[in-house]
Amino acid sequence: MANTIVQSSIGKKVAMALSGLFLLSFLSLHFFINLMSVFSVSTFNEMSHFMGYNPVIQFLMQPILVAGVVFHFVMGFVLELKNRSARPQSYAKYNGSANASWASRNMIISGIVVLAFLGLHFYDFWVHEMTYKYIEHAPVEADRYYTELVAKFQNPTRVGIYSVCFVLLSVHLWHGFASSFQSVGFNNRYSKSIQKLGYAFAILVPFGFVFIALFHFFNQ
Repeated sequence: MANTIVQSSIGKKVAMALSGLFLLSFLSLHFFINLMSVFSVSTFNEMSHFMGYNPVIQFLMQPILVAGVVFHFVMGFVLELKNRSARPQSYAKYNGSANASWASRNMIISGIVVLAFLGLHFYDFWVHEMTYKYIEHAPVEADRYYTELVAKFQNPTRVGIYSVCFVLLSVHLWHGFASSFQSVGFNNRYSKSIQKLGYAFAILVPFGFVFIALFHFFNQ
């Protein structure tokens, strides 16, 4: 029975790690497209139009992405509850900071904030896009995306919330990237290099999003 429980827990960690790595690919693509809004308006509009009207992305990849997000965070909550229920009573007196970083001990907190932000992000962009295309049946305008993006960053409160959420995403990724590779059994002589790559990703990509938001806010 104990062995079955352990295997079940390991399986959940592997599934969560794989879903996390899967979501990183979408985050990277999203970052690259948004970054184009800083360097080339036309390229940003072209890429956004392709993502918004390509049927494979809209009707296959997009539902997979949503399912991946839901699965990853639900699995995170399940594992957190399982870990809490498995801890002995004396663990409450244990000084966790002596053996684990703040990021690793508070993944559930940063995860909840990131999930809330994703909800806001879906509301801002995805709901707007669906309304524009399928409810209002507005004409296709391939050059509208840059204007819509910049409009979102006119409000300083929104930019502030956006920036804080991406800082917390950075914290989440700081521990989660390396942990994901360990969970899937990738532990060899390349582990340190992958860990450094994960730290670089956790800094460059989230703070890159912050830079994009601030760039458009201060250049209006």
